[in-house]
Amino acid sequence: MRFDPPFNQATLIKRYKRFLVDVDCGNGQLKTIHCPNTGSMRNCIESESRCWYSLSDNKKRKYPETLEIVTTPSGHLAGVNTSRANKLVAEAIGDGVIRELRSYSSIKPEIKCPELDSRIDFLLTGHKRDPRECYVEVKSVTLLGDGGETENQQIKEGRGFFPDSVSERGTKHLKALMNLVDRGKRAVIFYCVQHSGIESVSPADRIDKIYGETLRKAVAQGVEVLSYRAEISDREIRLTRPLPIIL
Repeated sequence: MRFDPPFNQATLIKRYKRFLVDVDCGNGQLKTIHCPNTGSMRNCIESESRCWYSLSDNKKRKYPETLEIVTTPSGHLAGVNTSRANKLVAEAIGDGVIRELRSYSSIKPEIKCPELDSRIDFLLTGHKRDPRECYVEVKSVTLLGDGGETENQQIKEGRGFFPDSVSERGTKHLKALMNLVDRGKRAVIFYCVQHSGIESVSPADRIDKIYGETLRKAVAQGVEVLSYRAEISDREIRLTRPLPIIL
């Protein structure tokens, strides 16, 4: 996913009201921009750090700028626009980067699932050897360290976690994937890591114990877990390599 023009650089001042961020664009120019992240953004936001934002040409938007990349307290880069995760995964599937999801002839986004009030992110069909429909649910991962006593060591080791706040919706998605497996489908939970310091992904049991328990149950029942990390810059974000899952 290339950006032309590249993102604009600024200094992050503070996040507030969940969806707003104040930034300093230099020369005394302060702006309030949109923060497209519904999570806690734990261990991502640091005042007086470099950040990058995009500019929309939609004249109807009250806040035309969108926060895209932040510099974390540990000095890494994190892509905080969660709406980009699905696009990154779709692009990586299409380019054959995700070897576990190769050989499908069709990819359809936002598929209605009977088990959910909403939709599953992707449906893959037409595999050369596997006739099963493959459903893929994507989650964006930006949490490095889970806030426990060993957090400093986790940060050194690159231990990433999901979710960064209690996610009843995330648990509901896992249960839907389990139901799909019971119906003979292939089901995948995909952790899209937009954080340059994360080297593995685990369920954040300290933050959402129920999600962790449900994930382990889902894996035991046949739901597949994949995780790939993105390379991040102001000009391009793209998934490049798989990361281990530590359950």
